[in-house]
Amino acid sequence: MAPRQFTLDEAQQMLPHLASLLMQMQQGKQKHDAFERQVAEIEEKMAGNGRVLEAQLNEARQEMAKAAAQVNSLLERLQTLGCELKDIDQGLVDFRTLMDGREVYLCWKLGEANIGWWHELEAGFAGRQRLEEWT
Repeated sequence: MAPRQFTLDEAQQMLPHLASLLMQMQQGKQKHDAFERQVAEIEEKMAGNGRVLEAQLNEARQEMAKAAAQVNSLLERLQTLGCELKDIDQGLVDFRTLMDGREVYLCWKLGEANIGWWHELEAGFAGRQRLEEWT
């Protein structure tokens, strides 16, 4: 199945929903990363402490898995919309579109009020150009 293509208006209309999804994903990722650090700390302590911390380690691993499942579920929801998540931490999302007969990305970052950037498919975030230069 070919990737979905968006008009600028279609992509703009999705921003409030995407902002909410991305903030939830970022919170879930932060939770996951905190439990991942906790697991590493407990494992390090257990190396010299034996089985004393095993229950605590198992609980942290379970919480880490829950957080990962939450992030993955949110990612699946985002992907069903047809846009492409490029970076959870930055809240960076691309929307495929046609410009001058070729496929490019409209580029939006969480915190930006509107979609004001685009870039070539291979260029990535570093290749962003102002949308006014296109229109």
